[in-house]
Amino acid sequence: MPFEIQRKPLSLLEKTYIPQVIGGMATTLKHLFRPKVTLQYPEERPVIPENYRGVPTLVKDPNDREKCVSCQLCEFVCPPKAIRITPGEIPEDDETAHVEKAPKEFEIDMLRCIYCGLCQEVCPEEAIFLQDTYSVTGLTRDEFKFKKQKLYDMGGTLPDKHYKWDKKKEAAEAGNGH
Repeated sequence: MPFEIQRKPLSLLEKTYIPQVIGGMATTLKHLFRPKVTLQYPEERPVIPENYRGVPTLVKDPNDREKCVSCQLCEFVCPPKAIRITPGEIPEDDETAHVEKAPKEFEIDMLRCIYCGLCQEVCPEEAIFLQDTYSVTGLTRDEFKFKKQKLYDMGGTLPDKHYKWDKKKEAAEAGNGH
């Protein structure tokens, strides 16, 4: 059985909508004299909070070496599967040969990325960081697939707190009797 709600009839003043119009005008006048909050975007930029999570990028160490060792943890943990890594080998005669692997290809599809930060958290080598870049533009879908070189260009160089590669290299040289 349907339940019927009894509503009280509108008064003569309510039927003219005058109280609603006055209420709308009061809201408009209240906002008219407030300070402006609109930014003129390309010229004025918003203040970015310290813990802002923006575009994920790859970084190099202070010696301009790739920090990524192609462990693929970021690829496995990425919820939308936006990261694709193709592992590659490092030649024996290279100074970073003790690292064993480096990414042959590294790609992040920014149209799929949800900026969750899991890739940064899981990276054991601290090779991937979310920068404070928030305006990523392009005209085609392919422009939003960031390849390895573009990721390194955007990320730049960050100080390495652990110097783990140097320690590994020194331990490898000590084991070889150098």
